[in-house]
Amino acid sequence: MAEGEGSRLSRITTQIGIALCSQFQQFKRTQHYNLNTFRQQPLQEISGSFGDLGTLLPILIAYTDKSRSSHSGIDLSSTLVFTGLFNIITGLIWGIPLPVQPMKAIAAVALTRHFHKEEVASAGLFVAASIGLLSATGLLAWFNRRIPIPIIKGIQIGVGLSLFSYAGTVLTKSEQYGWEFSDMHDPIIFFAFLGLLASMTFCKVPMALILLFMGIFLALPSLIRNSSALSIWRPYIFIPPFTSFVNEGISAGLGQIPLTTLNSIIAVSALSADLLPNVAAPTPTGMGFSVTAMNLVGCWFGSMPVCHGSGGLAAQYRFGARSGASVIFLGLIKLLLGLFAGRFANQSFQEFPNAILGIMIFAAALEIANVGETLNTIGARDLMKGKDGIITVLPRANQTDGEPGEELTSEMRTRRWTITFVTAGGILTFKNDAVGFIAGMLCHCSYQLHDRIVVRRTQREGTIRLGDEGGRAPQAGTP
Repeated sequence: MAEGEGSRLSRITTQIGIALCSQFQQFKRTQHYNLNTFRQQPLQEISGSFGDLGTLLPILIAYTDKSRSSHSGIDLSSTLVFTGLFNIITGLIWGIPLPVQPMKAIAAVALTRHFHKEEVASAGLFVAASIGLLSATGLLAWFNRRIPIPIIKGIQIGVGLSLFSYAGTVLTKSEQYGWEFSDMHDPIIFFAFLGLLASMTFCKVPMALILLFMGIFLALPSLIRNSSALSIWRPYIFIPPFTSFVNEGISAGLGQIPLTTLNSIIAVSALSADLLPNVAAPTPTGMGFSVTAMNLVGCWFGSMPVCHGSGGLAAQYRFGARSGASVIFLGLIKLLLGLFAGRFANQSFQEFPNAILGIMIFAAALEIANVGETLNTIGARDLMKGKDGIITVLPRANQTDGEPGEELTSEMRTRRWTITFVTAGGILTFKNDAVGFIAGMLCHCSYQLHDRIVVRRTQREGTIRLGDEGGRAPQAGTP
């Protein structure tokens, strides 16, 4: 008995040791990839690290804008410190330019209803606990396997189109520069857009870095006039009251859960596989645990509720980022600003030109919307190239219709695009990822229901035909 327990314990110890060695080897390969990529294209990695500023800065500015409310919904220094740490950790673990973004649904509710720090933290903690439960029970992985590829593409296209709309909103805001002439707004947009188009041809041009320096240059006079001394971060922990969890936390967090599940976890995992096929894509379960850990740590310190996002990944990729080195660099910048220059960072964010932010958001929208182009090609995860170069459905794939190995017909292509556009249209019309997802699933199920009705009708007609032939056969031989 004792020998059996000893051998079982030995096997368990051996398996744990093998798993740890495997994880360590994977970690070494990831760091090797990060280092080599940064050495080969340092400017592109640094440029790509700032590609997500277009979605990060407007929400940070709104959270800390005292003209909006008498209090701030977050602690900016804590947000910079913890998001910087999260950037560094995710870059080391995943080895891809994985963004750390604000939870937009929570931000929308918090800004509209003028939440205090305790209420914002309650919403972030509620979402973290919910996503952690889905990850631990395996429901996220099951959910990812069940979602058809056209719906995932539709979510990505819908997010891209929404970002185009958001870019227009940012670009049309009034600008206040340090100089007295605000008519520079339109020329800045024009030349920034020309630079964006040029970067599509000259891929090694660090466009995001150029735009960043341009924005700093335009904001420099105001920063000099209103410069403040360095401020050292003083961390503090607070526990939100139970009433904040019950009232504000749940009401603001419920709308964020489907957005995080679809756009921050499932869409990010799929997009990373599309953009960086040579790098191991993070699993939905891993993404879920990452979102959970970030918020269960940072929200207690007044940090902004954060998640990952397909739009941010597309933006950083679009401006040159190809590895985790880019977000590690960004994390170090955030960490230093949060530790020693929180007030200066706040002033800098307030003065950064909307024209530059809008162009950067436009670039992110263009990159993520382009991913939908591979829907009916072998770039889609549920399709493969069969014999004679014919595109067929993969076995056990999340296909719209058809059997594994069946040729992708023109009717199936049309159906896939229809499901994709219904999903994207739902997101764009109602400004809600969950509504777009439900619309796409209903469209997908309607096609499947139609096919089953046709199959059963064909089988029934075949049975009746065979029965009639069986009944007429003896009559044919009767004199």
